[in-house]
Amino acid sequence: MFSSVRTVMTFAVDPEASARWWGELQDVPVKMEVSDTGDVYAWVEIGGVEVGFHPADDERNPRGGSPVVYWGVDDIDQVREQLLAAGCEHHRGPLTIEPGRRIAQLRDPFGTIVGIEGP
Repeated sequence: MFSSVRTVMTFAVDPEASARWWGELQDVPVKMEVSDTGDVYAWVEIGGVEVGFHPADDERNPRGGSPVVYWGVDDIDQVREQLLAAGCEHHRGPLTIEPGRRIAQLRDPFGTIVGIEGP
């Protein structure tokens, strides 16, 4: 039925700023579309997945209404420190969920919770 994750959409107060921060962090280009109403949808591609930032709308798309996405990493402690240095804040963890598998959550500068998973 499902084959792979293609797009992860996050709802953000400032989609362009969110995408630019992630683009800079991952050293990837930012792509944008501007609707007739002036709303910006911005995105970056990371590991073959489109990470999109859509305008938050309290009625239809509230900020924080998205699931937490966990990115696979080779060294959870090192990546966690890089994210903290880049402006993220600690949210949860690191937690060991089974031998050799740990997770942590951080909040990016725009309020989105980001998960990392690895040894």
